[in-house]
Amino acid sequence: MASPSQWLEGARPRTLPAAVSPVLAGTGLAWFEGALSAGSAVLCLVVALSLQIGVNFANDYSDGIRGTDAQRVGPMRLVGSGAASPGSVKAAAFACFAVAALAGLGIVLITGMWWLLLVGAAAIAAAWFYTGGRRPYGYLGLGEVFVFVFFGLVAVGGTVLVQVGGTPPATWAAAVAVGALACAILVANNLRDLTGDSAAGKRTLATRLGDRRTRWFFVVLVAAAMAAVVLVAFATTPWALLGLVALVALAGPCREVLAGGTGRSLIGVLKLVGLGELVASAGLALGLVIGA
Repeated sequence: MASPSQWLEGARPRTLPAAVSPVLAGTGLAWFEGALSAGSAVLCLVVALSLQIGVNFANDYSDGIRGTDAQRVGPMRLVGSGAASPGSVKAAAFACFAVAALAGLGIVLITGMWWLLLVGAAAIAAAWFYTGGRRPYGYLGLGEVFVFVFFGLVAVGGTVLVQVGGTPPATWAAAVAVGALACAILVANNLRDLTGDSAAGKRTLATRLGDRRTRWFFVVLVAAAMAAVVLVAFATTPWALLGLVALVALAGPCREVLAGGTGRSLIGVLKLVGLGELVASAGLALGLVIGA
């Protein structure tokens, strides 16, 4: 039976910046627009965190029962290691999705935007079918697309929308910045697991692009994120350029990836890119608050 620490590892808290970052950036924009709603912001955070943890458990379950984790390089998986039964990990995933659904319902009741129920249902479906179901899209090389859409465009745009009532142009520049860095985390993860995924028949984008092009794609994503931060500053206030402080955390990962880092050496890259995403979003939020 898995210990509490093993369940915590299964939740993969190091990936949580991908959930916190869009809410930070979106709430900073709401503050800049003079429309901050603390209650809506907290509910958005609950939705994002619950979906992120839920998708981690869902991936653990689905990859585990398929045997994809047999040659895994990264941290332990609950099902793949035998620390927890597939049924219990699946139940944990759906419990997280239920929490996200309840928080999303709260947002709908506050805003009256009933169509957001469809967005929430799509987000939960995307979380499950990343590696779940008969034809998981994560095995078709589409993982980065859905991460960009749901942890970038939808998460930032939704956070702004439910507080401001609309989405100013800067919203989408911030969404690109956050989404691109969330994608970079996934690209680094798939680059780390490239050999094992290829052997298991998991056709991630990294296995389709190959080693060299995946590395350059990672750097392009980081560059695009920083360019998007500049666009936010143009659309709002120069103080938003505080988001570029993230380059301190992101420069090292770019060097490591371009230098040919593989396997466990990329675990540090994952941590630093997650930190970079969080710093970029916090820098944007702080700059927007100051600039307001």
